[in-house]
Amino acid sequence: MRYKAASQTGESDVIPWTTLDTAALPDGSGDLRLKQRGSEFSIMLGSNELMNSRLSGSEEALATLVCDRLGQRRQPSILIGGLGMGFTLRAALAKLPDDAQVEVAELIPAVVAWARGPMAAVFGGSLDDARVQMRVTDVAAAIAAGKGRHDAILLDVDNGPEGLTVAGNDQLYGAAGLQAAKAALRPGGILAVWSSGPDHGFTRRLRQAGFATEEVTARARRTGGGARHVIWLATRP
Repeated sequence: MRYKAASQTGESDVIPWTTLDTAALPDGSGDLRLKQRGSEFSIMLGSNELMNSRLSGSEEALATLVCDRLGQRRQPSILIGGLGMGFTLRAALAKLPDDAQVEVAELIPAVVAWARGPMAAVFGGSLDDARVQMRVTDVAAAIAAGKGRHDAILLDVDNGPEGLTVAGNDQLYGAAGLQAAKAALRPGGILAVWSSGPDHGFTRRLRQAGFATEEVTARARRTGGGARHVIWLATRP
């Protein structure tokens, strides 16, 4: 799960929001709320909207950019950190071959329950794809357990390269966390990180960790509008 600043959907307020469920964060720092308005869903943390079912462009780009760069690898293994509303997962499945293996690590059990329950139509059966292994776990633990296993690691668990939703996520973006991610990647593998904006310090840390690093701007809306987000594509030599 990641944090994202509140976004504007442009929908009228004629249809009121209904709160469907709440879930406590693992560190006790707050509660997530799943809300619905018509066919639109929103996940909130306090007054901040973490994600909205109408805004999927940059999350989909996180997957498509990586899959395009992986090319035609046989039996590619992908680790996705953060389930969210499944945008990254569905985009990856649309691009990956039938022999791919996709592991999804989500820290908060309720998010998985929402995906299989009230938001099942949004997920479109993606969690039942034979290529997918859904795990309720910290993505840092999944990375540590996968030395040399993955062709790509996609992280979309925070507002950027710092732990905001869960403070423990800080370990992912420091020197030790980047070395762990590098060790979990096969040669030529890609670490991809979503962010709401640029972070020059993180770019520097990626390069210091030995990654060949590229920054790509992606728009929040699938149609090309909305906020400009940043995706780092860091390749292990």
